[in-house]
Amino acid sequence: MLAAALGLGLSAPARASTPSERLPAAVAAQAGAELVPAGRGRLTWWGFEVYDAALWTARGFRVEQFASQPFVLELTYQRNFSAAEISRASLQEMRRHGAFDAAQAERWQAQLAAALPDVQRGDRLAGVHRPGQGTTFFHNGRLAGEVADAQFTRLFFAIWLGEATSAPALRQALTAGGARP
Repeated sequence: MLAAALGLGLSAPARASTPSERLPAAVAAQAGAELVPAGRGRLTWWGFEVYDAALWTARGFRVEQFASQPFVLELTYQRNFSAAEISRASLQEMRRHGAFDAAQAERWQAQLAAALPDVQRGDRLAGVHRPGQGTTFFHNGRLAGEVADAQFTRLFFAIWLGEATSAPALRQALTAGGARP
């Protein structure tokens, strides 16, 4: 998230080794659908590894219709970031995908900062996309928080899956296969 806001690029779009091979049971249960690995990638900035990303989707997932489908995006951080840094960067990136006013941005930033912990190298954050409802966040497999807002959820996940993403190679790596019939 922070990486995308800083204009970071993707390197090593092939399978990243850090994300887990299986979603924690609590995370998978929140999705409300059977999920399979869709793709993986690593985000780097000027040669610095930022995070590994893994997308888990239901079979038949179509990135063009991501907002209407359940999935989980898991990030395994390679650097330390504060929740405030992550929330500020997320809101900045969300503006690439849709307009919202300053009051809404302030509410979402506060909700996101409250839902997410600071992360250390090796920590995993998973966001469960619940279409039309909101986003549930997990930190290292444990419930961290929630933002119950469908518009927030669509714009938040567009950071990685939207056509206007600042990391198109990562989008491609995340949706490269695995979940298709």
